[in-house]
Amino acid sequence: MPVVEAVTTVPVPPELAFAVSQTVAPVRYRWDPFVREQHFVDGATRPGKGVRTFTRSRHGLVMVSEYVSWAPPTNVGMKMVRGPWFFERFGGGWRFAPGPEPGTTVATWRYNFRCRPAFLRPVADRIGVWLLGRDIRRRIAGYAAGCADPEVLDAARRSLAA
Repeated sequence: MPVVEAVTTVPVPPELAFAVSQTVAPVRYRWDPFVREQHFVDGATRPGKGVRTFTRSRHGLVMVSEYVSWAPPTNVGMKMVRGPWFFERFGGGWRFAPGPEPGTTVATWRYNFRCRPAFLRPVADRIGVWLLGRDIRRRIAGYAAGCADPEVLDAARRSLAA
């Protein structure tokens, strides 16, 4: 399966870096250029293993995903439950590790996917790597900006205190 990855170092410790990554609307829209609409489904009010989310991308595509791992402040993983017809499978994981300097974090975001139909995979995979690669780089750059945005940081700190 093709994999796309992006890495950045942010000037906040891992606990806060993780919390920023899990902010919800409307704060999330301040930093996440990929998401146009996102909310929990099935009555969930907080992220966690087994929780599902609805996401509409800036492209207008809709996906329902489920958290398959939840280990603050080090990592979170998701898989597609329902999504665009051209994805047979889609999943991703975000990792947060102490950075090279005290009080910093290295964030690594990785997505994997399988396109369908199978006969189009050789071409679809290349297009997917290019398109998702571009989106993940934009998204992690937005995340890094969010880690310097006082409003986003305040919301993330409140979520840690809750």
